[in-house]
Amino acid sequence: MPTPETSLVQSWQHNAEHWIDAVREGAIDSRLQVTDQAILLAVLSRQPARVLDLGCGEGWLLRALSERGIEAVGVDGEARLVDAARAAGSAQVHLASYDALVEETVDVGRDYPLICANFALLQQDIIPLLSALNALLAPGGALVIQTLHPWAMAAGNYQDGWREEHFTGLKGHWQPMPWYFRTLSSWLNALDMAGFTLSALQEPQHPQSPGPQSLLLIAEKIASNDYNQTPIS
Repeated sequence: MPTPETSLVQSWQHNAEHWIDAVREGAIDSRLQVTDQAILLAVLSRQPARVLDLGCGEGWLLRALSERGIEAVGVDGEARLVDAARAAGSAQVHLASYDALVEETVDVGRDYPLICANFALLQQDIIPLLSALNALLAPGGALVIQTLHPWAMAAGNYQDGWREEHFTGLKGHWQPMPWYFRTLSSWLNALDMAGFTLSALQEPQHPQSPGPQSLLLIAEKIASNDYNQTPIS
């Protein structure tokens, strides 16, 4: 029986074409109304000259940043998404798994002033990956994460654990996607253990929505002489 992590990868392999269509056709209302703009504004607020987009998908954020004069580099583990991003005009897109980033077997560049992960951290053990991203940042660099809001997604079960997304309401034959739910304290602890300090927390919300659409975390790389790997108790 495949592990949740294996099923997560398989779901992206199966769903890649559907995902490209859904994003480009504007089929996901929360993205159109709130979350796309939220991650774009969070990145632009830092005024970076160069950005690495982790899990860049079909490349919409790469294109949005490039249009604003920012050098945008993407990395994704699904070949069809990488091909789609390149075909849409993003030249600097790397095909690489997260394991390859952790093991440093792929060169995606270094000394980034900013790395973003837009709904791209879905696996259980993210600390090794966060540490790898920390190493790719320039001194004083920042990591911008947008993810599902823990309180909005808890559904009465506010504990870390695997959940499943069924893409209800989107056209096409989607394969269910496992994803790892983590509490807010779990997010903060993971960032701390990977050498980051939280500098801002946002809860993007549509004015007519009863709750937040996402959680947005901006974390800064801790200077090496200040880095303490003791987790938050």
